[in-house]
Amino acid sequence: MIPRVVSKTNSWWSVACLLGASTVVSFLICAGPMASQGSKPNIEFVPTPPGEFLMGCMADDSTCYADEKPAHPVKITKPFELGKYEVTQAQWRAINGGQPGSFSGADRADRPVEMVSWNDIQGFLSKLNQRRDGYRYRLPTEAEWEYAYRAGAVPARESNEATGWYDRNAGGQTHAVGQKQPNAWGLYDMGGNVWEWVGDWYDAYSGYPETNPSGPAKGARRVLRGGSWIYGAKYTRATVRFFNVPTLQYNDTGFRCARERIQ
Repeated sequence: MIPRVVSKTNSWWSVACLLGASTVVSFLICAGPMASQGSKPNIEFVPTPPGEFLMGCMADDSTCYADEKPAHPVKITKPFELGKYEVTQAQWRAINGGQPGSFSGADRADRPVEMVSWNDIQGFLSKLNQRRDGYRYRLPTEAEWEYAYRAGAVPARESNEATGWYDRNAGGQTHAVGQKQPNAWGLYDMGGNVWEWVGDWYDAYSGYPETNPSGPAKGARRVLRGGSWIYGAKYTRATVRFFNVPTLQYNDTGFRCARERIQ
């Protein structure tokens, strides 16, 4: 299943924003969005240790789609940091300008940004990288994303009422980030709220063991992960893969940042 393609619409809000310039501890840019509540929206990161995991869905699991298989060993040898929350509307406005987004409400600044394409996000990341703060900002790879979602757990369980927003509990809209329970590594909304773009081009899994995979060198469609407020809970499983053209803008599609220290 593939998200529908629509054109970008403008939002109705503006906010004075300041991106923090220094880190309080190694994995923070000041405070997270839930601390700043839109007026000074800063991006909070969670450190992710190197490790190994089995990526994809097991052969005997009938709940999975064909492109989630075969399960294959993956090593993540390089430490990276992943956004604790999906990037919010206030953060996008502060860093990139513009007013993407389809939803109103008192909490709109802390809702995940949507109506942003994979291509749009590259401009956002470029502006973060212009800070030259010792980090390289990027989208996570598909393997990094699934590794972080699993957070050391083998089962690829779907979200439930306590952990994610999906069709039956979202009320037909996005919600402010960080309202549900985080996973074991302290990451919020990994399943549901909005689909998240990752860095990879889409292709079938080879099934071979891989180390720090970043997907094929070229392709026509980029990968999306995590499910959204439109789709059922089964789409919030760690292994579910969606894909679409990198120009897609839709109201259930956003992202979270990754970053790594520049050596």
